[in-house]
Amino acid sequence: MVKEEKVMTKAILVSADTGAYDCEASMDELSELARTAGAEELARVIQKRDAYESATVIGEGKLEEVKELCTNLGAELLIFDIELTSSQIRNIEEITDVRVIDRTMLILDIFAGRAVSREGKLQVELAQLRYRLPRLMGVGASLSRLGGGIGTRGPGETQLETDRRHIRRRIDKLSAELKELEERRGYTRSRRKKDSVQVGAIVGYTNAGKSTLLNHLTGAGVLAEDKLFATLDPTSRAIELPDGRSLLLVDTVGLIRRLPHHLVEAFKSTLEEAACADIIIHVCDASDPEAAEKADVTLKTLADLGAAEIPVVTVLNKCDKLEENIPENDTTVKISALKAQGIDRLLDTIAKNLPETSKRMKLLLPYAKGGLTAVIRENGKIFSEEYTENGILVDALVDRLNIKQMSEFEFKE
Repeated sequence: MVKEEKVMTKAILVSADTGAYDCEASMDELSELARTAGAEELARVIQKRDAYESATVIGEGKLEEVKELCTNLGAELLIFDIELTSSQIRNIEEITDVRVIDRTMLILDIFAGRAVSREGKLQVELAQLRYRLPRLMGVGASLSRLGGGIGTRGPGETQLETDRRHIRRRIDKLSAELKELEERRGYTRSRRKKDSVQVGAIVGYTNAGKSTLLNHLTGAGVLAEDKLFATLDPTSRAIELPDGRSLLLVDTVGLIRRLPHHLVEAFKSTLEEAACADIIIHVCDASDPEAAEKADVTLKTLADLGAAEIPVVTVLNKCDKLEENIPENDTTVKISALKAQGIDRLLDTIAKNLPETSKRMKLLLPYAKGGLTAVIRENGKIFSEEYTENGILVDALVDRLNIKQMSEFEFKE
């Protein structure tokens, strides 16, 4: 049976360079996003401007050039590297007679295709609805191109309000479901803490090799490919460190520059594992010329999530592609996840930087101090208790807050 080739949508990328950010780098990323979504870049158009044209982003003269380019190249889609309003989409489509989407719509399309879990799908739908709600006014057929059917009728005021109410109700329902799932995750994290399970969050820029690393360390079988946002749903797997401690590794969604704030909010739950982790494993693509800038994006996002104080091990991945030598230190490791190089040193470095949250101790508690077993159980774990003539012999995992208190009862055989 002959495998059918996927038909790529022919697209032209468009942006206005106002100097607010590195436009060329952002367009390169947009090109990667387009490729991931199934679009073929035919050309890119950048107009230098002091500010965006309110009606069409770029000037109408430039837009006429874009229209001619679409005709000559057979483009079916225009992808703008900024977030567009509904009126801007309508105006641009009327002038060019070509379908228009923006950066956010493109990312949402990729997310929609990659979400696997129920939670991932709920998050995608919530982000889509939050994006659509302010764009209902004045949108005719173009709203239907966002993936829903709302707005295909005449947008009379009564119908518009009906559509808005429908979307708001759905947003409330999705938010409630996600909150319930968030509470369950909070309970799971409490259980991990109670059982002294330590968590390492694998974070980094999208396509840095996080999933490849997780697969190598744990055999998790996570989708790992050379596309942006290959991982959307978080995956957890346990590994054993060289010092005998167990670490639960959690893969998180890749980060990207200029990710719209409502997308960050919608996918916060996939990133909040990092904020609650005991250690962060920050994977960077060392072969990327923009590695430093992308690392800054990751660290800033972690700081925004309240994870700035958590120990970080920086993993310089894809070092097999480098010619120059990059120095390592106590918190920085060079590896090639694909070729399994540097993995032993990485595990040693993680173990050395992972905070000691508990200690396994053998204790002989006098019967008069028998109440201390409840103290141990509160934040730790008791493996065995033996009642002897001299007291209660306890084998326990003691929380760091109680180690000093228990040390006077440590049993020396």
